[in-house]
Amino acid sequence: MTGTRQVRDRDTSHATLGKAADENFPVAPFFLPRAWRDDLMAVYGFARLVDDIGDGDLAPGGADARLLGVAPERAEDRLALLDAFETDLRRVFDPAGDGPHHPLLRALVPTVRRRALPAEPFLGLVAANRQDQLVSRYETYEDLLAYCELSANPVGRLVLGITGTATPERIRRSDEICTALQIVEHLQDVAEDLARDRVYLPAEDLKRFHVTVDDLAAPTAGASVRALIAFEADRARGLLDSGAPLVGSVRGRLRLLLAGFTAGGYAALDAIAAAGFDVLPGPPKAAKPSLMRRAGAVLLTARKEG
Repeated sequence: MTGTRQVRDRDTSHATLGKAADENFPVAPFFLPRAWRDDLMAVYGFARLVDDIGDGDLAPGGADARLLGVAPERAEDRLALLDAFETDLRRVFDPAGDGPHHPLLRALVPTVRRRALPAEPFLGLVAANRQDQLVSRYETYEDLLAYCELSANPVGRLVLGITGTATPERIRRSDEICTALQIVEHLQDVAEDLARDRVYLPAEDLKRFHVTVDDLAAPTAGASVRALIAFEADRARGLLDSGAPLVGSVRGRLRLLLAGFTAGGYAALDAIAAAGFDVLPGPPKAAKPSLMRRAGAVLLTARKEG
């Protein structure tokens, strides 16, 4: 019985990690050193699991709830799962304890200790998913930026921590890139988010462009919605422009990785523009040639700046 449970637990972890191939950006590309790839995948396992809890996308069967010590009758309670997940996460940072219970969090322990990673970025991602259960609208752009501080910026900070390249200036620019990428994702996923009763477009901007939630539920975007999306896309592009010097501040393979992230944001914005800023039929996706062109441009600029 124990052996069967161990296999089931391992299969649950593999299913979560297997989602890396479907992400918008490469999680741990082949050109990185093996040690970096292993640590990035450990962090990805954590981040993917907490997002799946927040979005209600856990594998069926309740294995994750059981691993986190959540009673079967509460296995669908996202807030209860997030509370239990945070409790297990804190065990990662307690050297005197018996360690976390979930295998994806157990896999995180060597990375945290090897790289001396702080708890704050991990707790931020948990807080973001808890906020998603309680907040479905954002009144101002500043409110949205505060959400991105929890939901996106910790990822870049963890990458810098794993690669040993964190400085205050790099963290600032990384935050700008990560916030931009989060906003771009929100623009691509307006219809999908609305289906979950979430609207990440600031309410003050909806009012400014005379857009209602019903307008966002339409099959295609009218002129007002397109103008709103163009406005938010311009904001995201400005953040990318401001954060892009991060790429030139590092060297070697890390430069390639950060150029890929940054170029992915630019290419996604190009795809949104090419769709006439109509994101309602489905998320506009960047074509590979566009991504490669953008990556080349980012690297060329980084070489000049570096």
